[in-house]
Amino acid sequence: MDHPEAMSDPSSGPVDRSSFWLTRHLFLRGLGLIYFVAFLSLGHQGLPLMGSEGLLPADLWLQQVQEQTGSLWEAMQEVPTLFHFGISDSLITALAWLGAFLSLAVLLGLANVPILVTLWVLYFSFVSIGQRWFHFGWESQLLETGLLAVFLVPLLDVRSLPPRSPPPRIIVWAGWWLLFRIMLGSGLIKLRGDPCWQELTCLDFHFETQPVPGPMSRWFHTLPQGVLHFGVLFNHATELIAPFFLIGPRTLRHVAALVMLGFQAVLIASGNLAFLNWLTILPCLLCLDDQLLARIYPKRLVARARQLASRPAQSLPRAGQVAVLAYAACVVWLSIPVVANLVSSDQSMNRSFQALRIVNTYGAFGSVGDTRWEVVLEGTQDPYPSDSAEWREYDFKCKPGPLERRPCLITPYHYRLDWLAWFAGLEAARGPGIRRETWLPHLIWKLLHNDRGALSLLAGNPFPSGPPRYIRVQLYKYRFADDGSETGAWWTRELVRTQLPPLSKTEKQLQSYLRGQGWLE
Repeated sequence: MDHPEAMSDPSSGPVDRSSFWLTRHLFLRGLGLIYFVAFLSLGHQGLPLMGSEGLLPADLWLQQVQEQTGSLWEAMQEVPTLFHFGISDSLITALAWLGAFLSLAVLLGLANVPILVTLWVLYFSFVSIGQRWFHFGWESQLLETGLLAVFLVPLLDVRSLPPRSPPPRIIVWAGWWLLFRIMLGSGLIKLRGDPCWQELTCLDFHFETQPVPGPMSRWFHTLPQGVLHFGVLFNHATELIAPFFLIGPRTLRHVAALVMLGFQAVLIASGNLAFLNWLTILPCLLCLDDQLLARIYPKRLVARARQLASRPAQSLPRAGQVAVLAYAACVVWLSIPVVANLVSSDQSMNRSFQALRIVNTYGAFGSVGDTRWEVVLEGTQDPYPSDSAEWREYDFKCKPGPLERRPCLITPYHYRLDWLAWFAGLEAARGPGIRRETWLPHLIWKLLHNDRGALSLLAGNPFPSGPPRYIRVQLYKYRFADDGSETGAWWTRELVRTQLPPLSKTEKQLQSYLRGQGWLE
């Protein structure tokens, strides 16, 4: 027979299936990791991308916003960011590394309202001035997830299992609602956006044509066609059916969350989609209660969570309750246009309906191309830029370039220039010129001067002894090489055309374009 004291010991016995202490513990560490990667990327790439000498200078762009709006207050409403009060290269760098430091603290288990509010405000400020580099759904998703986390933690207590601050159940439910919108939005945009998702053929070419393939992408691409078609069906089941089980019984919720989590793991293995899939794992974790997580968590933490859950019902201070309820009401109200978008036949993908991005609509790969288009920058030091000149290629850090280079694994890290270069290839395939990617002419200009910042965004400098005289942009079709290729190549390619003719520092049209953007005096 058990000893009476053991039977009353709150640190023993089964874990309460209705508690989420371990859930919050795991969720916050995952959020700290994503924030850390995001700020680390800013620390390394922020200045060459959007510093005063960057490809898309944020100070100049912010000045234009302020001039167009007419006042600081209107500019703040249009573009909410701390950088309205001052912007410099040193400040961009300092705030990026401050964000990385605070993110690391969260990753190590130190989280409260001031820390998470600071992280949210800092990242929001960078997203607001990021221009083309930050025009992606995962930025809004990180901001929405980060704001949700603010209401999940104690006001001041930074301990990972704070005894007087149970996870508010309504915030956990808000996490389920976030996951529901992410998955269903992605599933619906696929059905509405590209016939290949209905024909079950999208995966026949997705792994080859995705923005930045990874080391296993070619293996996925060469799977039997029947397996790839089954993969599309699994995608539809995960994104269109599983989300509805989140509101069902506990077991079904767990099954749905684990299926979605496994789906994200497959996506992580099959390519480099920045931190998108890692971020989507976080609301999946909020669907798993302490009783399930107790099976994999360290016994010490399980005992502590069991003890906390066994205490008499606790509640937040009055101010905390008001804040949580206000946030929940805001989520409900702001979800109205999001739901309307989901059910609309004219569904928008990755859209925010308010400046603060509190509740957003999401989606991914509404269309999938069947051809991989790549823009390749080539330079020459020869006096005449003919085809017989010695042209040397500039290699990007991770996206396909050299045929023999194995695709790299960078997820959840994010090379923003590589990602935008993929979009440049898509635009180039549609015709002459590349108007949307305004950074490209500026990159060419900087490479013509061997600019250190621009070169830091690339894999190397093919002209270490001096800048090239001319740079041109070639458009290629890339294909995966056969897995058993005797050459050891990972890619094959075919030249389509010269997308931009050879440009030099004296090219009047290039200079005129840069002056029009305000990048050249």
